[in-house]
Amino acid sequence: MNSHKEQIIEPNRNYTSLLCYKKTVVIYDLTYHFCSRFIEKRDRTHDQMIQAARSGKQNIIEGTVDKSTSYASMLKLLNISRGSLAELKEDYLDYIRTRKLKLWEDGSQEKEAMRRIGIKHEDSSYFVALAESRNDETIANMVLVLLFQAEHLIYNFIKHIEKQFLNEGGFNEKLYHARVKKRGQ
Repeated sequence: MNSHKEQIIEPNRNYTSLLCYKKTVVIYDLTYHFCSRFIEKRDRTHDQMIQAARSGKQNIIEGTVDKSTSYASMLKLLNISRGSLAELKEDYLDYIRTRKLKLWEDGSQEKEAMRRIGIKHEDSSYFVALAESRNDETIANMVLVLLFQAEHLIYNFIKHIEKQFLNEGGFNEKLYHARVKKRGQ
């Protein structure tokens, strides 16, 4: 089996090159930073937010590996990633609301500037350094913008994987075709 299309089990995809993965690394690191600075470790929300951010990232990893044998597993895990990030988004919105902080409005200077920064930069250390000198309101709003971007990227990745499945078929089809080909030799 020389070509990638003839392989039954594909090699693991380099998930670290995926933009949606890179965005979730930034979200995890910023959430860890945020919780460490602004939420009491004894508060259950501290661990919940960090775990939701972690799940958003880790399910992309697991999904890209599982794709080798199951598009369904990959799609499910990518959607679980979206769900975890939606949960995290709600935690940030709750934080802002319960502390009577200002939520950046659509079209505001702050939100538009952060949107552009989120598109331009992928490196987590850049965002953590930016957050070092910012207050809780600013960091929470920064992460909310990044969460919106991550959700959009993951959704587009899901659509890409759906098309790939329709065009190439799944694991069971590859097994069947490989077996038929072997019998024909």
